Amino acid sequence: MIDIFDNTIICKNCNKKMNHGEVEKNGFVLRALKCNSCRNIIIHPEDLKEYEEFTRLKQKEFNVKMRMVGNSYAVSIPREIVDFMQEQEKIMNNMVKLCFHEMGKISLEFDSSEENKKSRVIKASEVKIVRNNKPVFHARKVYDSANPENNRTKIYKEEEE
Repeated sequence: MIDIFDNTIICKNCNKKMNHGEVEKNGFVLRALKCNSCRNIIIHPEDLKEYEEFTRLKQKEFNVKMRMVGNSYAVSIPREIVDFMQEQEKIMNNMVKLCFHEMGKISLEFDSSEENKKSRVIKASEVKIVRNNKPVFHARKVYDSANPENNRTKIYKEEEE
């Protein structure tokens, strides 16, 4: 089967040849054609379909059971998610990365390729506790998935005036 992106595509806005490139969206790398003149972008239809399926699954909430298996607990992963990943045989007997993300959140990482190991999550949050319209405490929390030794929470007591 011939891929439409293997042909020369002319931009509908400025009638110039579009160049092959990539667009990153929520961790997805989508094949694209880009026009250097007018910045028009066309996303590959197959990649766009896969991205839309991902966003549909991401918005869905699954209720799964947690069961005791030996000395550990097991959580079932819905077939719909595994089918989307299209690597069912590869996943079933491979190790996955599991980490305690924050209170009440655990994350699983199925792809242990070198490229995926380069991904990094950095989060920062600040909270101010106010009593009688005056700041009492100020907390700063930093999370860095690539460098856990840099994770820290600092709590400051506000100075009274």
